[in-house]
Amino acid sequence: MVTSSSSGKLKPSSIRIGTRYRANRLKGPYDAIVIGSGIGGLTSAACLAKAGKKVLVLEQHYTAGGYTHSYARNGYEWDVGVHYIGDMGSPHTLGRRLFDYITDGKLKWAPMDENYDRFFLGNKVVNLRAGKEGLRHSLVESFPEEKEAVDRYIKLLGDVADGMQWYTLSKLSPGILSPLINKGLDITLPDCFNRTTWDVLSELTDNEELIGAITGQWGDCGVTPKQSSFMVHALIAKHYLYGGFYPVGGASEIAKTIIPVIQKPGGEVFTYADVTDILVKGGRAIGVRMADGEEIHAPLVISNAGVINTFEHLLPDEVATQAGYRKKREHINPSMPHIGLYIGLKGTPEELGLPRTNFWVYPSADHDGNVARFLEAPEESPLPVVYISFPAAKDPDYQNRWPGTSTIEVVAPTTWEIFEPWKDTTWGKRGDDYEVLKEKETNRILDVVYEKLPQLKGKIDYVETSTPLSTAWFCRYGKGELYGLDHTPERFEQDWLKPKTSIPGLYLTGQDILTCGVVGAMIGGLVTTLAIRGWRGAGLARRIFIG
Repeated sequence: MVTSSSSGKLKPSSIRIGTRYRANRLKGPYDAIVIGSGIGGLTSAACLAKAGKKVLVLEQHYTAGGYTHSYARNGYEWDVGVHYIGDMGSPHTLGRRLFDYITDGKLKWAPMDENYDRFFLGNKVVNLRAGKEGLRHSLVESFPEEKEAVDRYIKLLGDVADGMQWYTLSKLSPGILSPLINKGLDITLPDCFNRTTWDVLSELTDNEELIGAITGQWGDCGVTPKQSSFMVHALIAKHYLYGGFYPVGGASEIAKTIIPVIQKPGGEVFTYADVTDILVKGGRAIGVRMADGEEIHAPLVISNAGVINTFEHLLPDEVATQAGYRKKREHINPSMPHIGLYIGLKGTPEELGLPRTNFWVYPSADHDGNVARFLEAPEESPLPVVYISFPAAKDPDYQNRWPGTSTIEVVAPTTWEIFEPWKDTTWGKRGDDYEVLKEKETNRILDVVYEKLPQLKGKIDYVETSTPLSTAWFCRYGKGELYGLDHTPERFEQDWLKPKTSIPGLYLTGQDILTCGVVGAMIGGLVTTLAIRGWRGAGLARRIFIG
């Protein structure tokens, strides 16, 4: 067995999407520059391309896609963030309509098992099934005395979904109208919308184990029930109401099918394209400066690098200060860092008994308590959640690409402090002490995998581990966070987190302006396009939001 994500002996990924940047390959002028090729940036670029705009997307990684990219090593392939996506079973959902629009219908989807999520809450197991009745049956089967609470909960999911359209539209309003818009939102949004998840659910039931089961997907936003906004909890639960889906051909198909749409009017997606500065002249964003010193100008700059990166690393300090960022920064925080295991096995999923069901393994149903105990003593306390995913089982095309093999992906929270001593080191060259620490954390997580899948003992051929430092290196999230900004009620009260910044010519896109997740960031990309296009985007809005 090999355990390494930093060994310089490992060859880079064989899955490379996009064109390698060279200054002499630029074919401007461009109508817009997008920094970062995550799904939010690709969506904004594709939507603008559909309007005939020539868009340049600049990605510092060796492959495009952000958290939607895949990589291959030693005869195996894994995704890094697309573990499952909801709302893809019908061509009429918002997420599916938008995916079809930005890929010209080229991206195909495979359903997971009807029981798509399995929660291990200590000794109690809850199987989540697809469909509204499936969700109700799953919860009532495990908590038969809580039928009324379950029914009230399911109704609240619909109430939040109805209110979300108004919250999303508020992201398009000019700053001068914010007080009026906020007053309107107070009237139209349900009372539960931006309270904590725990506060809302504790009014439905005092059964803490039921609350633990209902919030068993908290890892999909990285915030526990007593800290998260009920809005994001409800959006996630509603998103997976009809089950989970996986892109046929793997996560890399997402960028692969979007890029031709961007290229059609003359745009391009460059990799190895490291943006160091957003250029500002006369108070207006006018382009970017590359690591090689090349300056590229365009009337629009769209940052998919995250709010913190944009204001703290890409913009000149004086510009960020004039925009009032320092005061605004007090109300936002990065989400929890994570550690990931990428496991390769000889044998097909059928031979190994791998399901198309995600496993969520918790020490108990007390999610907030589990995290608090872990943060207080990370070496001694159980991991608060271990998420286990089986991409080779989910993708019907996997055996065509990698016959006779299987893969597993495991994600668990960690702390930045454990890995901070190596923050200034280079990927692949972090030293023996770092490798020893990684192996210790790897074996700790593997113990959980073997506990739930004992048939895999002795079957694992390859393990590669990524730490928060890997995320910081490849995705430029400074402390290894997976979900950008923390999804707390305070974060969603920030009316400045919208596409149009106070700096003319500069827009934001992706998960930080709306919500996390592939579809959340993708809709964020759409909203950015609508903010740029104004009334000219009305047709696109009708097509995507109404169908």
